[in-house]
Amino acid sequence: MFQPTPMLSSILLSTFCLCASACAAAFAAPLPSPVVETIEGRRVESLTIRHPAAKEVVVFEGGSRNTIDKWGTVLGQLGSEASVFAYNRPGYGDSEPATTPRDGRTIVEELRRVLRHKGLQPPYVLVGHSLGGLYMQLFARAYPDEVKGLVLVDALYPRMVRKASEFPFMTRLAGQLAFSRSVWREIEQIDATGEMILALPAIDDKPIVRLVNQPTSNTAIAVDFGAFRMDETTRS
Repeated sequence: MFQPTPMLSSILLSTFCLCASACAAAFAAPLPSPVVETIEGRRVESLTIRHPAAKEVVVFEGGSRNTIDKWGTVLGQLGSEASVFAYNRPGYGDSEPATTPRDGRTIVEELRRVLRHKGLQPPYVLVGHSLGGLYMQLFARAYPDEVKGLVLVDALYPRMVRKASEFPFMTRLAGQLAFSRSVWREIEQIDATGEMILALPAIDDKPIVRLVNQPTSNTAIAVDFGAFRMDETTRS
């Protein structure tokens, strides 16, 4: 069984705690402002906190429609223990939309090139929320030697979401009207991205922390708009 180093255990535990609760704002270090740079001919918005003594880089990948600011105080707090990187995918925030495909493999490769451009070398601790969690699972399976661990925050998993062509007509229509073209192009590739993950070897030797939001209110109503496969095997 894999045994994480004390430093990695501390980073995973800190990330777990901070992602689970953003209530400790008073302990957050001052957060630098995101910067916009031209990387491979396209504007990319990102935020980097460098910790000279840290070996690992904690890389954050947001969910669908989520931008850097949605991580709240987590980035600044974790920056006291590790180097931290967060960015906006193409078409999010001030990042320029991309003409490349929006499947997970393309997004992972673009992220790796941005990390290299920033001089942020592996090993990485990958943190992904929702759709970002799906991308981070693909990253870890495709490049296991670069990854020390994962923190999956309400993540999507392979085959959890149906093919977009199988969504009810009204769900497809509402999605195309409500979401930007960049976001909808990602949604169209969720199922394909899941299949890419399943085609790669498992990563049972990596520490994985899973955070799942379970509403306790008796008024909470589960709504999937016909887009999800309601099967527990997709969450394993």
